Amino acid sequence: MASIERRELQRTDRSGRVRAVVRYKLRYRDASAREHSETFARLSDAERRKAEIEVALGAGTWHDPRRGDVRLKDWAKEWLPTRHDLRPTTHARLVTTMERQVLPRFGDVPLIKITNGAVRAWVADLLAEELSPATVRKAVFALRRCLDAAVEDRRISANPAQKVSLPSEKAKRPRYLTRDEVERLVDEIPDRYRALVLVGAFAGLRWGEAIGLTRENVDPLRSRITVMSTAIEVGGKVQLGQEPKTARSRRTVPVARSIMCRIANHLDQYVEPSPDALVFTTTTGGPLYRGTFGRQTWRRAVAAAGLDGFTFHGLRHSFVSILVAAGCNVREVSEWAGHNSVAFTLTRYGGLYPDGSDAAVDRLDALLG
Repeated sequence: MASIERRELQRTDRSGRVRAVVRYKLRYRDASAREHSETFARLSDAERRKAEIEVALGAGTWHDPRRGDVRLKDWAKEWLPTRHDLRPTTHARLVTTMERQVLPRFGDVPLIKITNGAVRAWVADLLAEELSPATVRKAVFALRRCLDAAVEDRRISANPAQKVSLPSEKAKRPRYLTRDEVERLVDEIPDRYRALVLVGAFAGLRWGEAIGLTRENVDPLRSRITVMSTAIEVGGKVQLGQEPKTARSRRTVPVARSIMCRIANHLDQYVEPSPDALVFTTTTGGPLYRGTFGRQTWRRAVAAAGLDGFTFHGLRHSFVSILVAAGCNVREVSEWAGHNSVAFTLTRYGGLYPDGSDAAVDRLDALLG
């Protein structure tokens, strides 16, 4: 499988004398029968390398070290377009992370020369620059995925970004609005967008789900809102009719009749009669852009309502708290909020549910006498 050839070469030293030099040339063929060779000054080194190669070839783990000479930025340019499994927004975030955090540090470094120590030092430098733990984690995850693909392509034998200590993210406590606070916010926002606050606080729709909502997805008679698709922003454009965030994001949400009456009034006043007409649009009829809406409308309204710093996504937290207060069980809350799992709902919002420990003690006493 592999062989070592002893070779005597003539070399001229600095003094001009010609001396005989012994070298050991290791020859072997890979799984595709392509021949490779490596040269060593010592026989022991050649024999050790021969043993490593034979084991790797036998186990099918051998890779051509020359394939790892490609620079990370060149490999990333080849790898990123193949991530067709990602949602457009996720792919756009991945590209941004690579460009802003990963490539400035490792872009010109060959894959084979990226070490675990270098990655750990990079993480420390990112934290020293006061980047948030979430941003640092996303940067490492991006590099890790990129190098995982290099491992699968047999360009490197192991991923140096694995087993790197990452900063922990401190979960922010959800901020809940009371019914009075929601109504105060509704009063401060322009009439055209009051129903948008209502579907966030009382139906729990995410921003993209609300912006992509169409007339046919609102059923005033049954007092239901159905989420079938979402809107996303990529490259400065809003794309409608996209797949929801998760499979469980497709859902039908029951809405209080008093709230649905106000949403129905919005449909009559601002929405075109066609089934596919967007429920929420700009004054010119186009889709809403999150950044523009935030600057021109949302921030002014929350400030006027005395809710500085409150985000649209915070309305979902308020929706969950309302469901819990209404006596809905965790399965119903998880389903109607479109959470990925009941476990997530319990982890994130378990504190909203009343502590039943005292009642459990009484039931246990009754059972055990």
